[in-house]
Amino acid sequence: MDRGARVSRGGWSRRRLVGALAVAALPASAACGSTPADEAPERSPGGSGQASPEPSPGPRPLHLGTYTSVDGGGTGIGLATYDPATGRVTGAGTLTGVGDPSYLAVHPDGRTLYAVSEREDGAVTAVRLSDRKILGSRSTGGAGPCHLSVHPSGRWLLSANYTSGSVAVHPIDASGALGERTDLVTHSTPAPGPGQEGPHAHQIVTSPDGRHVLAVDLGTDTVYTYRLDQRRGTLREVSQARTRPGAGPRHLTFHPGGRHAYLANEVDDTVAVCAYDPATGRLTVGEAQSTGAGEGTNYPAQILVTADGSYAYLANRGHNSLARYAVETDGARLRLLDTVPVAGDFPRQIAFSPDGALLFTANQRSGTVSVFRVNADNGELRLAGEPFTSPVAVCALPL
Repeated sequence: MDRGARVSRGGWSRRRLVGALAVAALPASAACGSTPADEAPERSPGGSGQASPEPSPGPRPLHLGTYTSVDGGGTGIGLATYDPATGRVTGAGTLTGVGDPSYLAVHPDGRTLYAVSEREDGAVTAVRLSDRKILGSRSTGGAGPCHLSVHPSGRWLLSANYTSGSVAVHPIDASGALGERTDLVTHSTPAPGPGQEGPHAHQIVTSPDGRHVLAVDLGTDTVYTYRLDQRRGTLREVSQARTRPGAGPRHLTFHPGGRHAYLANEVDDTVAVCAYDPATGRLTVGEAQSTGAGEGTNYPAQILVTADGSYAYLANRGHNSLARYAVETDGARLRLLDTVPVAGDFPRQIAFSPDGALLFTANQRSGTVSVFRVNADNGELRLAGEPFTSPVAVCALPL
């Protein structure tokens, strides 16, 4: 995202323009999905200290998000494969027919891919993975959708319209195709935070127990908690969690224990540990902490936690690093350990491979995807070869 993003007549949003032009004084926009329903993947025990699949299943699919309406952008969803043992990425073409697919997610059954079209007339599209057939698109009812996720039940697709500050729900049928939108909620309160012109919904994700849906809004400095009616596909607000004014919350991820979450605040360059009550859905935002970026200009993008709950990683745009944290006190504390260069420019999104042995970073301004090996014993990251070139890389989704 970035502050006060607007969609222009040419289909450009300010949040996209900033990232594409590499203007250091301004932040760029949204990110792309990691694992199904944004849940942390399972990790192999890694008795050698290096997590790796046993045995290697051979090349695995990798889908790449981009912008198709910017100079130097892609022409659709990038197709590639990666070697789970080495992390090497090999290109495999492009799936055309989806405009500005800046964020991707996969159905829990692994058979259908979903993509946003981050445009003024925002849409979400379903793609059958077996033959890459587009199953159709549906309007999100808003502008600039920048995030989507699948409810763990597999029956509902949730999306966040950044420019409009709204969140939408679509039903998913047995084939994986999308039905007409069943709800659209605009964040009307509280008032926009300092420097913001309105609400900017940046993420929507389901809690680990599946009981609540949480929407992160950068414009209102608020995380909204909803109950999803799984018969009608409607959202009912049950709680609001405010950050400090001007924090600009962007991305939330849960600890696997289900009672804590971690919030990346883009505008004030901080992270925060949040307490979460599964019974009520109430989130309580803790004190702001360092991103490890120092005094330079930096906009944290996405934060992830390992499936065993031991380590967290934060993508720093500007500092161009991954911050590594030790997760302590059963999830209640983050302790910054170090930062590692991403070998690219503007890491907008990060994702684990399904086994947790690899960590992918989509580097928007350099148009590359970097792959790191994750040490299962100490969480250390080691770059796995040269980054893979992908036009305006804003999302990497390994399957």
